[in-house]
Amino acid sequence: MASSFSRVMTGRKTAIMLASLGTGVLATGYLMSDANQATFQERRKLYPPSADYPDLRKHNNCMASSLTPAIYARLRDKVTPNNWTVDQCIQTGVDNPGHPFIKTVGMVAGDEESYEVFADLFDPVIKERHNGYDPRTMKHHTDLDSSKITSGQFDERYVLSSRVRTGRSIRGLSLPPACSRSERREVERVTVQALSGLKADLAGKYYRLSEMTDQEQQRLIDEHFLFDKPVSPLLIAAGMARDWPDARGIWHNFDKTFLIWINEEDHTRVISMEKGGNMKRVFERFCRGLKEVERLIKERGWEFMWNERLGYILTCPSNLGTGLRAGVHVRLPNLSKDPRFSKILENLRLQKRGTGGVDTAAVGDIFDISNNDRIGRSEVELVQMVIDGVNYLIDCEKRLEKGQDIKVPLPLSQFRK
Repeated sequence: MASSFSRVMTGRKTAIMLASLGTGVLATGYLMSDANQATFQERRKLYPPSADYPDLRKHNNCMASSLTPAIYARLRDKVTPNNWTVDQCIQTGVDNPGHPFIKTVGMVAGDEESYEVFADLFDPVIKERHNGYDPRTMKHHTDLDSSKITSGQFDERYVLSSRVRTGRSIRGLSLPPACSRSERREVERVTVQALSGLKADLAGKYYRLSEMTDQEQQRLIDEHFLFDKPVSPLLIAAGMARDWPDARGIWHNFDKTFLIWINEEDHTRVISMEKGGNMKRVFERFCRGLKEVERLIKERGWEFMWNERLGYILTCPSNLGTGLRAGVHVRLPNLSKDPRFSKILENLRLQKRGTGGVDTAAVGDIFDISNNDRIGRSEVELVQMVIDGVNYLIDCEKRLEKGQDIKVPLPLSQFRK
């Protein structure tokens, strides 16, 4: 595996960087980093891994289920090229035991290499979280061809809004739990510079959180665009809120239908949305915008993190693969009261939330319905599953309005055949 230094030197404009930083400063920085790593490793060897093993007896998360003393002993003294350790990966899961009825992931990656260096732990966590997807033997398929979508227009008497989102990470820079201030600012610089090249209906403006006027902030709040400083203990323990709001911001097109968050939980969150039920148009814009942003990023000597086993690399293992969540706000007053509702959703591989997000209750019989899976199926397949599934829910709602019976559909398979 290439070192962090070699990836920096080959993946960017070397001459410009050396001219601005100075070769001596750059080399000295990496030598100091290596020296600090050596000191850290020597100090760790004073104690056996068993002395450092965390107490997970009361924990309910995927990390706690997968970590064993033997795995910890193999991984404790390993570091990624960016000096990230397995203890830093699992700290959020150690500090937050979880809930008896809600099983969290319990670990995050500090950089792209975390998933390789600490694969002995990440792989079983990924397999549990993604219901059997085995990164050691399976490959993930990416497909952003929106022309393959069918029946993407919902009945707008029921569907109020449609949205598709994902995340993207920039290769060569540490992920939010581990990044330095300079890396975080580099993510912002690279992304905003690329976004400035978007044209036509994708053209827009960037709003840096630290420089917003009160009027801009209130407008973004009113339009539900603004993301807040993390308050969840899971995110804080993972280091997501460090230096807030430095180098964080929101970019949206002038039509307010294509949105990118910078340096929230991931390097970038890309969102396409609009009111109404035209999911096909939302997904078309999503695919077109993503491809254009990637093209502009590559023109500047960068690329997104991706591999054929894990798909797109993001901070939390729960978002690997597509990182995609396609959802609608849909009114289901009758179906939501039917005892078969949860089973129908399960068999269609859909999940429901309140319109306020995770762990919120439905308001006025309106639910946020989205795909349950992230990896093992392509973007096109997941969006089509949402379209077909939501259309089935609407059909059930219409039948119940007429006093007719409904059926629980046969369960869909999670992975591609």
